[in-house]
Amino acid sequence: MKKSAYKRIVLKLSGEALEGERGYGIDPLVCTSIATSIKEICGLGLQIAIVIGGGNIFRGLAAEENGMDRATADYMGMLATIMNGLALQDALEKVGVPTRVMTAIEMRQLAEPFIRRRAVRHLEKGRIVVFVAGTGNPYFTTDTTAALRASEIHADVLLKATKVDGIYDADPNKNPKAVMFKRLTYLDAIRKKLRVMDTTAFSLCMDNNIPIIVFNMFKKGNLKAAVTGEKIGTVVCASNVKGMKL
Repeated sequence: MKKSAYKRIVLKLSGEALEGERGYGIDPLVCTSIATSIKEICGLGLQIAIVIGGGNIFRGLAAEENGMDRATADYMGMLATIMNGLALQDALEKVGVPTRVMTAIEMRQLAEPFIRRRAVRHLEKGRIVVFVAGTGNPYFTTDTTAALRASEIHADVLLKATKVDGIYDADPNKNPKAVMFKRLTYLDAIRKKLRVMDTTAFSLCMDNNIPIIVFNMFKKGNLKAAVTGEKIGTVVCASNVKGMKL
């Protein structure tokens, strides 16, 4: 049986990942499918943290464009991530995976407040930790949250789950001639203004030397392939990262 290439990972899921074909909200069947994929990698000897977005329920940037105060809109988006985190926790525990939700905005009846050392302890005990409510501050995306939490808990890699196979030079859904990058440096990703993650997230990972793997979460077996070190998706890293199986 293959073992994980990493000791500790952060998996970044978008809120849209939970909506399925509905185009909005939370699809329980999709949650179950994601939970099942995550359960498959639990026995590979790694610790798993998850950061989840809220775009399937509320998008702060879209609300700002329609005249809402940016800070208010962002806080509403943080609340959406809490709903998604609870839905994912429910799905994971129904397939037998112990899970803790930790929130950057205190809401003790629903989730634990984020405390770095406690989060690490949960991971060491074999529990999945779902980080919600972003950083707890407006003006920061959940991609930046994922990079921040990965840095705080000393994750070996940040896995960015998408609905396409990796990072392309154009939108592959609109341009059939789009070319996928197999590997990029952090500076390449920033200079090319690739929108798969924001500049702050790329910069945080660069500063803390955390490789990013962008891959299609919804192809069967891809998540397991990513954590066992198979060549999959697009790797964003420093040119001299040791231990990356590229």
